[in-house]
Amino acid sequence: MTDYKLTEYSHKAGCGCKIAPADLEKILSQRSGTSFKELLVGNNSNDDAAVWDLGTGMSVINTVDFFMPIVNDAYDFGRIASANAISDIYAMGGKPIFANALLGWPMETLPLELAGKVMDGARKICEDAGIPIAGGHSIDSKEPLFGLTVTGLVRTENLKRNNTPEIGDVLILTKQLGTGILGTAIKRKAAKEEHAKAAIDSMCKLNSVGAALSQITEVHALTDVTGFGLLGHLMELCSNQVSAEIVWSQVPSFPFLDEYLALNIMPDNTTRNWNSHELKVDGLIDLKAFQVLNDPQTSGGLLISVAPSKVNEVMALLNADGLNHAAIIGAILPKQSKTVLIK
Repeated sequence: MTDYKLTEYSHKAGCGCKIAPADLEKILSQRSGTSFKELLVGNNSNDDAAVWDLGTGMSVINTVDFFMPIVNDAYDFGRIASANAISDIYAMGGKPIFANALLGWPMETLPLELAGKVMDGARKICEDAGIPIAGGHSIDSKEPLFGLTVTGLVRTENLKRNNTPEIGDVLILTKQLGTGILGTAIKRKAAKEEHAKAAIDSMCKLNSVGAALSQITEVHALTDVTGFGLLGHLMELCSNQVSAEIVWSQVPSFPFLDEYLALNIMPDNTTRNWNSHELKVDGLIDLKAFQVLNDPQTSGGLLISVAPSKVNEVMALLNADGLNHAAIIGAILPKQSKTVLIK
């Protein structure tokens, strides 16, 4: 088979495909419709998934996520897209129970065997998560697309939200930043093999520790860092009259990013992310900090807001799960003139 490179067949990559936050807000500004008391989390917020109260002490979580390739290998594309989609269930504190696949494939351009490899990668990650791919839907599209709809369960009292931090909470990030930069380097054929592998390994790591974090009452808020970058997801975290202070030197990122940033390799959405919230940020004077904190992540880590008394317990959980780059990056403050302050 010809050595096809999937990133050559798409104009965007991974969660960098997302519509910019400011544009999405315009699209969703006319939110309306019938209200349902069982719908605990819906489109009236910017949370990671929808949640439906079953009235039994349990709730159903449902999410959907799909995008164009961020890597060239079809198997890895399937793995990354699936880990990214399942992450939303974990970010709500839930456990996934099954998935459906969403496939768009350029039938006249790419062979069906490659689509099969995408599905193989997806099945591998779903097996790792302990869930089946129960069904799905496919279309003939101009660019390759793949993702999942995922259904999960959570004990209603353990449900975690992305906008409920408490003043004094400590902020923890579980994965290194920089997958958007590496994805762009891959697309431009500039990425070193060992660097690409490090990014792929990170993107394929399931955020399954979110289910364990749901058992800790003092974990007040939880989300995953994806296409809006760390700053964008901090904006959502602080949407209820609080602010966050971030210590830039403590934010984990891939150690080799300087090599690519020196070549001006970064996704288009980095600037678009910044344009959506620049008026709400203070202290962003370092160029690398701008490039990394706004970098659109694909299958990024969890952002945890936890009471100081439980930081050691949370860090122990993360280390036991192999999240060796997890780091304390800041804290939640009373509402300031800016939403995010960078030191």
